[in-house]
Amino acid sequence: MNQVKFKKKNKACFFDRDGVLNKDTGYLYKKEDFQWIEGVLDAISLLKDKGFKIIVVSNQSGIGRGFYTKEDVDKLHKWINVQLKNYNNTSIDDFYYACEHPDTSKTLRRKPSPKMIEEALSDHNLDPERCFLVGDKITDLQAAKKAKIKGFLFEGGNLLVRIEKILKVHDF
Repeated sequence: MNQVKFKKKNKACFFDRDGVLNKDTGYLYKKEDFQWIEGVLDAISLLKDKGFKIIVVSNQSGIGRGFYTKEDVDKLHKWINVQLKNYNNTSIDDFYYACEHPDTSKTLRRKPSPKMIEEALSDHNLDPERCFLVGDKITDLQAAKKAKIKGFLFEGGNLLVRIEKILKVHDF
């Protein structure tokens, strides 16, 4: 009998970027303007130590508005990972972002659409039941719900404290 081997699905924590990982300064694309939210570096390290992939899903309408380019965003994301590597030899596994202007009719990827989360679930062999999202807006939680993963609101403060509470209450 020919047995098919199934690869175990991974677990992940999805983060919105602006307002969760960094202070939301509006249309952020320059490292000079980047400010970590308190506890982020340790929260990411904790999650990685517990076997979670870290995925960022972010609306970046500044691209659609012509304020900056995809290359600018990619450059910032590379810089973020350099900072994480230097801090605790860790990194964000992937970044997904929607470029659409919110006033256009073509908002296929922009949250509250679940498209970015669904892409990551497929790309990274993720089990939705073992994934959750932390966001600072209702649209983040709506995207999580539509993608059939748990969503948690972050209302500021220390992100590590919020992540520890989530992990204490929920089994992923």
